[in-house]
Amino acid sequence: MRLRTLFIVSVIALMSTLPACGGGGAKVESEISTTTKGQQLLDLKKALDSGAINQAEYERLRKKVLED
Repeated sequence: MRLRTLFIVSVIALMSTLPACGGGGAKVESEISTTTKGQQLLDLKKALDSGAINQAEYERLRKKVLED
């Protein structure tokens, strides 16, 4: 009986802390980039050569990489 009561009290205590785990609804975003500009340019060239993107898309994306 004591074990059951202890279990119930533990579950209630745990459940009372759950709403606080949400962080107040704050939205956290982060961006981690581990690729170098050189690698991005190589990937773009590969996409162009394989036909995944056209020349205009390649130029636009290439400029974007070089500006960042």
